Amino acid sequence: MHKKITRRAFCSILFALPVAARAQQPKKVPRIGYLAANNPAASTGSEGVRLALRELGYIEGQNIATVYRYAEGKIDRYPELAAELVRLKVDIIVVSGGHRLVLAAKNATKTIPIVMMGAGRDPVETGLIESLARPGGNVTGITLLSGVLGGKRLELLKEAAPKVARVAVLYETTGPDTVIEVKEVLPAVARALKLTLQPWEMRAPDDFERVFAALNKQRPDGLYVSPSPLMNANQERIVGFALKSRLPSVYAIRGAVDAGGLMYYGADVADSYRRVAYFVDRILKGAKPADLPVEQPMKFDFVINLQTAKKIGLTIPQWTLMKVTQVIK
Repeated sequence: MHKKITRRAFCSILFALPVAARAQQPKKVPRIGYLAANNPAASTGSEGVRLALRELGYIEGQNIATVYRYAEGKIDRYPELAAELVRLKVDIIVVSGGHRLVLAAKNATKTIPIVMMGAGRDPVETGLIESLARPGGNVTGITLLSGVLGGKRLELLKEAAPKVARVAVLYETTGPDTVIEVKEVLPAVARALKLTLQPWEMRAPDDFERVFAALNKQRPDGLYVSPSPLMNANQERIVGFALKSRLPSVYAIRGAVDAGGLMYYGADVADSYRRVAYFVDRILKGAKPADLPVEQPMKFDFVINLQTAKKIGLTIPQWTLMKVTQVIK
């Protein structure tokens, strides 16, 4: 006959067990929401951040999980994608895109920490944060100064291709940061370099063929591609046109040069990914975004694709090559 176990006896047996046997509750795996302006093919950021997090001990599927949402260059999708991540109750939202995408995430939640990895415009000026040193809300991360570097890109294009005199500028009209770059930053530098700019407004993917046809008639000497979700989502089309037209081209997105563009100048992308992982790590360990200073890039990349230079019949001057941080051969 079995004896009935009293409540006191049961508790004695339970607490006599090893701690591991009692604590069978699995530890909660933090979830990162990754929100990107581009499509997966054009967005190298997700893989870069994943590898940087791995260096800090976060292994995807083991002690961290990531939910991905890509806007594929469609600005009108920003709010719904940000809202989706909030509904999924992610622990942190990492935003890869300009200030409008960060703003969409900020409008969707005032409590979930947001780590930006490269807002184009000054995040203080655009109201994303209170100051670089004390962000104040739920947004922190890095700002890549992408638009501010436009003048330097133009200088390097002229230096690499001295015969360039007329530069076509492709830019998206819906982006205030790119409009400022094209209307204010680039003209001042162009005057000093004695360059004529030919700005071309882009609103949708259908505009590319029309603009390319017009450029074939106007025959500019160079091509400047301003950073924006639309340009990033269509970078292969732009690179293909530049190659076919034998145009020296400069880009604000590193992936464009890997795809066959001539030159890239901007923040060191790998270093930026590491810094994003640093912010994610700090927040997961209890830090508040309001107290984590927003960082500006400390390292910059200047990349030239020599295969492309050869294809378009351009010889890069030696003094320009001496400044390059990476050459694609």
